[in-house]
Amino acid sequence: MTSVIELYEQLSSAPDDKTRARLIAEAFEQMEQRYPEVTDLATGAALRETELRLQKEIEQLRGEVKKDIEQLRGDMQKDIEQLRGDMQKDIEQLRGDMQKDIEQLRGEVKKDVAEVRGDIAQSKIETIKWTVAWTGGLLLAQATLILGGLRYLLG
Repeated sequence: MTSVIELYEQLSSAPDDKTRARLIAEAFEQMEQRYPEVTDLATGAALRETELRLQKEIEQLRGEVKKDIEQLRGDMQKDIEQLRGDMQKDIEQLRGDMQKDIEQLRGEVKKDVAEVRGDIAQSKIETIKWTVAWTGGLLLAQATLILGGLRYLLG
């Protein structure tokens, strides 16, 4: 049934009351299918009540979210401070280890420098000995030549 006029025409052309009653029942059924019951319709008071309830829930959720955010900030701050402490401790440990390694290397370098100086001193001594021996040998050879030449000339 598409319109009220069609319903009127069907009712006026109906042969008996039983048919008219059936047409009226069908019209009511179609109307119920199209429109919800009056109890299902939202009233202004119900809408205001729902709005207030939703606002209350929203405010409650905001409070919970703010609380959660603050708790997370606190936890993060605590974690950051703990990491800073751990890093400071690790840095101090590394500094100590590096200082120890530096001192060990300094000792090794001083030892190596002392060995090199000893080797240089030994080389100088060997060079001086060789130079003295060589010079002494040359002087002896020259003296022998001179004496041999003098003997030849004088003798």
